[in-house]
Amino acid sequence: MRKIVLTFGLLSGGILAALSAVMTPMCMNGTIDFGYSYVLGYTIMVLSFLLVFFGIRSYRENVGGGVVTFGKAFQVGILMSLITCAVYVVSWEIVYFNFVPDFADKYAVHMLDRMRAKGATEPAIEEKKREMARFKELYKNPVFNVGMTFLEVFPVGLIVTAVSAAILRRKTPPGAPSAVASSPSPAGS
Repeated sequence: MRKIVLTFGLLSGGILAALSAVMTPMCMNGTIDFGYSYVLGYTIMVLSFLLVFFGIRSYRENVGGGVVTFGKAFQVGILMSLITCAVYVVSWEIVYFNFVPDFADKYAVHMLDRMRAKGATEPAIEEKKREMARFKELYKNPVFNVGMTFLEVFPVGLIVTAVSAAILRRKTPPGAPSAVASSPSPAGS
């Protein structure tokens, strides 16, 4: 189990980290609008977490002999998801503190511009400025930064794990006779 969990977890995390590392500078330089970065970011997360599905399937076929319960599938998947999240968090900490320390400033400008474009009142914009300044200050703290980054990605892994475990559970090996015995039909029916 350990080899499968590590292999698929590290692959999933590596893909997520690499794609995020490519996307972040593109958001920062305006190639990708911050408004679309959510959709693109969560799409990348889902695609990278698809390796959790294949990891659970690999576990079922290679370790479980074609059989896996929902609980065991969930356990294997959540371990892979946690590894994926850890790789992503470490990569974001490196990228954020070394390459894009002005991320919070640029994101704040985007949020305020979006509010102005939607016709927000000046008091609402001022309140958002204060909120973004508090967030920026908190985000400088690596512990807060790690927590927020983990909470950004973990729910996606949790959902993919639960859905994958439900899809891949199998109580009998392939080709085994069904557990429901067919009874002979009564005469005359």
